[in-house]
Amino acid sequence: MHGAGERLIELAERVAGWAKAGEDVEVYVARGEDTEIRAYGGEVESLTSATSAGIGIRVVVDHRLGFAWAGSLDEELLGTTLEAARDNARFATPDEHVRLPEPDQVPAVPVGRWDEGLASVDTASKVDLVLALEAQARGADPRVRQVSSADYGDGSVEVALASTRGIRSSHRRTSGFVSVGVIAGEGDASQTGSGFSVGQGMGDLDPDRATADAVQRAVRMLGAVKGPSGRATVVFDRRAVTTLLAAVSAALSGEAVSKGRSFFAGRIGEDVGSPLVTLIDDPTDARAYGASAYDAEGLACRRNVLVQRGMLQGFLYDTIAGARAGVASSGAAVRGGYAGTPSPGCRALVLAPGPEGLDEAGVLAAVGDGVFVQSMTGVHSGVNPISGDFSVGAEGLMIRDGTLAEPVREITVASTLQRMLRALHVVGADVEWLPGIAAGQTIAIGDMQVSGV
Repeated sequence: MHGAGERLIELAERVAGWAKAGEDVEVYVARGEDTEIRAYGGEVESLTSATSAGIGIRVVVDHRLGFAWAGSLDEELLGTTLEAARDNARFATPDEHVRLPEPDQVPAVPVGRWDEGLASVDTASKVDLVLALEAQARGADPRVRQVSSADYGDGSVEVALASTRGIRSSHRRTSGFVSVGVIAGEGDASQTGSGFSVGQGMGDLDPDRATADAVQRAVRMLGAVKGPSGRATVVFDRRAVTTLLAAVSAALSGEAVSKGRSFFAGRIGEDVGSPLVTLIDDPTDARAYGASAYDAEGLACRRNVLVQRGMLQGFLYDTIAGARAGVASSGAAVRGGYAGTPSPGCRALVLAPGPEGLDEAGVLAAVGDGVFVQSMTGVHSGVNPISGDFSVGAEGLMIRDGTLAEPVREITVASTLQRMLRALHVVGADVEWLPGIAAGQTIAIGDMQVSGV
């Protein structure tokens, strides 16, 4: 524990020490700083810098759970927030499964996600970076007509948790990103593309990569027409796979299973995918964007194998969801911050990579003919983790003889998540940890319905 983190854990322990006889108290405190800068037309369009701090308290008494939070760590609010949580517990419905976690002796794996140098980078340097990014994107290709956005952002957060059940944890992380969007055109046609780079701090960011990705995605779609209809093998690029895995992750939540909201319910020990499907949630992997030593209840994060060579092994649990299922927490509690309560979920879901060296070009060659999807729309409305229905808008390029061919737009790609897992037949080794709860890599899924003209 370091500096401010030590002070946070002391504060959390002090408030937890105010518990009355017969009640359990959990105190979650957090402090953070964020900077966001946007450039447009060679000038700074917006610059914001903010600090935040807050406390979230859960109180359990007589199997009743109460929660309250405050967006401040001011001394006078600490006791008020605890009393509000107590009041909420009094009116809660009793639930025999409601409880706070206890130490489970699983050791925490140190995860280094903190950039000591970020705090010393002045605002002027950040402004210079985003202005240079915008200028670079404007001059990257003669077909780039406009840079629609160029952004820089960074943040740091420190969290501490203490409870009357003996939980005591703290962790901290920094993050940074640059992103750029471009509009490319030829004649009357225009297409958009975006690219980004993420890391622990400013020194990890690669503006060249962000620019090249944005320009490539826009330029290669120029001249796109509506694609053909029929059944085809679909290759999803790494960004699209991150979105796919996030959709699958919702069905791997033990809470969703207990509420009948998962197409995996009742299928442990059954084959739910092809032998190429091994899904692992491993927040102890420091490369993961969501890597963490501790979960949102203060238990050590751990490597959870959810699907092994196509067979469903289990689900992710926090303490309460685990109690309902008759199992222990899997150290998989997540929460949106001090203003929310924990629930089970993925932090770092990854599909076990294919053969070493198998990149996007190798996957395309293995497929031969099909459709390459570089972006999807309508995911929130078109993907249902309860039924598994999958129908999204997409754009990309045709695949002919193992290489990318003409661009296509306004297509719909449809199947079910169940069929897609079974039809997965090529998995790339080009794993990339992207923002969000899942990694990306190139994959190919056979026999999907593609609708165009």
